[in-house]
Amino acid sequence: MDINEAIKKYFYYLQFEKGLSEITLIDYKDDFKSFFKYFPYIDKTSFLSEDILIEYTFKMSLDNLKTSSIDRRISTLRNFFLFLEKEEIEKNLIKNDIERINKEKRLPVYLSQEEVKILLNTPDVSSIKGIIEKVVLNLLYFCGLRVSELVTLKLKDINVEEKIIKVIGKGSVERIIPIREEALDFINLYIKEYRNKHNFLNSKYLLINTHGNPLSRQSIYAIVKSVSIKAKINKNIHPHTLRHSFATHLLENGAEIRAVQEMLGHSKISTTQIYTHLSEKKLKQAYDLFWKDE
Repeated sequence: MDINEAIKKYFYYLQFEKGLSEITLIDYKDDFKSFFKYFPYIDKTSFLSEDILIEYTFKMSLDNLKTSSIDRRISTLRNFFLFLEKEEIEKNLIKNDIERINKEKRLPVYLSQEEVKILLNTPDVSSIKGIIEKVVLNLLYFCGLRVSELVTLKLKDINVEEKIIKVIGKGSVERIIPIREEALDFINLYIKEYRNKHNFLNSKYLLINTHGNPLSRQSIYAIVKSVSIKAKINKNIHPHTLRHSFATHLLENGAEIRAVQEMLGHSKISTTQIYTHLSEKKLKQAYDLFWKDE
């Protein structure tokens, strides 16, 4: 159906069946004007999709709109989608529950690619301490691991030949993540210079303390904090900062959002939408890649 015809039907419904006030209807009209500012090419309802709402959120975030404004506009479009489904104009527009934006939510700190480079080059790998720091930072950044996933990572989960690691995430869901050869080199160095020399062969976990037990979450936090201080990066950095930076940099370099979703282990793509610090150019590249097979 022609998009303008569908919108007219929707506003008739809002005015005469829902009984909304003229002021509220004006607000709704403004929300639609905002939407078409970002998506002027949409002229048929068949072009609408759940992913359009996600991209719309991205673009408004880039323009630094208040979260309350973004939340309202997404709500307006979502209700329009539901109306189209109810009237059987379109089907399956809303496949998942799109999470409303938390008005109090603040995006976590993330690092630029240059800051990550500085951070990763800070550990002194001529010492065992520095090698351990390097392994921790590489796995957090290059694989986007959660702290809980890092401390439970087992030796058998690392496939050196295939250059992948197996991770058990939330809900015991298993996922496969590529790992850079550079990170594998330091893991091998860590195993050779630390684990093997201290006869920790019976421990199934990769990262262990001097007693052969898995490193604690607190130890991982302490390592990240200590290295960030040495690197003189003036940001409040913690392990999640590297996971957040991992996702941001993937999207900046044109990765498809669903691929990032899978690597992060998010059950819903809407959770991945917080990683939206993209330049307009990089966002368009990611968007074009996403739709190239449609």
